[in-house]
Amino acid sequence: MAEIDEQIQIPSHKHKKMFIGVDWNCAGELKLMLSALLFLCSIITLFQFFPSSVDPDLRHCIAASPSSFVTSSPPVQNKKLEDQVVADGFVKRSFNGYGTAAYNFILMSAYRGGADTFAVIGLSSKPLHLFSKPSYICRWIPHPATTNNENITVAGYKILPDWGYGRVYTVVVVNCTFPIPVGHDGAGGRLVIHASSSGGGESNVNFTDTIEALTETPGKLNTSQLEAPPKYEYLYCGSPLYGDLSPQRVREWIAYHARLFGEKFHFVIHDSGGVHPEVMEVLQPWMEKGYVTLQNVEDEERFDGYYHNQFLIVNDCLHRYRFMTKWMFFFDLDEFLSVPKETTIKNVTDSLLGYTQFTIEQRTMSSNLCYLDDDPDRIYRKWGIEKMIYRDTKRGIHRDRKYAVQPRNVFATGVHLSQNLKGRTTHKTEGKMVYYHYHGTISERREPCQQMVNDTGVNVAGTPYTVDTTMREAAGAVKRFELRMIGSLLQKTRQ
Repeated sequence: MAEIDEQIQIPSHKHKKMFIGVDWNCAGELKLMLSALLFLCSIITLFQFFPSSVDPDLRHCIAASPSSFVTSSPPVQNKKLEDQVVADGFVKRSFNGYGTAAYNFILMSAYRGGADTFAVIGLSSKPLHLFSKPSYICRWIPHPATTNNENITVAGYKILPDWGYGRVYTVVVVNCTFPIPVGHDGAGGRLVIHASSSGGGESNVNFTDTIEALTETPGKLNTSQLEAPPKYEYLYCGSPLYGDLSPQRVREWIAYHARLFGEKFHFVIHDSGGVHPEVMEVLQPWMEKGYVTLQNVEDEERFDGYYHNQFLIVNDCLHRYRFMTKWMFFFDLDEFLSVPKETTIKNVTDSLLGYTQFTIEQRTMSSNLCYLDDDPDRIYRKWGIEKMIYRDTKRGIHRDRKYAVQPRNVFATGVHLSQNLKGRTTHKTEGKMVYYHYHGTISERREPCQQMVNDTGVNVAGTPYTVDTTMREAAGAVKRFELRMIGSLLQKTRQ
């Protein structure tokens, strides 16, 4: 055994001669290859120090080059900063950052807003926008087959529509408006965004990411849709749904608003984990009727933005459907719109056509008081809008509003209001439209009636409530409408 081990470990004299021969014969080729590799690595390293004014495409190309080699040069590190004594024992502490804490830009979508304009919707690092001035460059690159191959570049106009509510990430809408129409002839092309970090607070560092935001293949663009009358009169853009939602409350909300808005209406609902199987059973009949579009946006949960990235989702919805509807409404599934009995929602919106945006007054309803005017066992079988009829009448407090817009005149939007639009806004809609807010009654699968009351007025913990039967009086017609539209499919829906 010892002899075998020795033969394995020590090559024979013959093998040594063979290796030396191969090394000697290939020495010229090896030296040439190593010299070329060293030269290329040196050039790539030098490009890291070129100023940011260098063409972003070229910088991107160079930055990607090392990946094609087996061995790549290590990233350039900033010089470590040390603490300093400034004066009289006053010590200035230093902070050294490594790596990347958040993405420079997270693209969700990009849409054409006209012959010469586009909107790009995404997320970006909130600290980056607080402590630096990141900038965006828009470039239109025509399709190679077109006769005009000239790229057009403009500065992108960034909008931060979430009012500073962002967390790790904030919402960014980049408006790209070119001096002339681009790709309007159907020849195709690409919209590219160069997103610059502008140092991110570090004066000696500036990274630019090149993002292909939108691609139009030849013949894809139908310009008639940009000018054609909208398909819908009204469209609902919903914030992301999450949690263990009550199927019965969703059922009531869908049936009520389908009846209120009429046939030329559409719901766009975004699932961020809240559309569990029982809720899906409620939505399915309306989806089959063409009233509901359901979009899964659960992937956005990876990025820590305000309230499940609510501002991101409504801005995507705004630009995705802006040419498909005359009016676009923004409110939540625990909120019910209402117009006076003697009118219709069309009469109301027609009277407001001179405004790009109108806001809607809130009526706050108790989410646990129920009116006991029947046998308790029968109360629990009633719809929420039939039994939750106590309205908060406290005076002198601010109540949130929700709103509707004519989307073709809106550039970015919020949750309670749009601040980026063309045209006028009115808040004077009292007597025209209100919304009843049943806060928290949809987010849990429980019976909402926690306390039964049979008085027309009651005071609970200093808050006065009075009976408001507006929604209750509509419940019977809503039930009949649901039965006529989708049959008895949802009669056994549970909380």
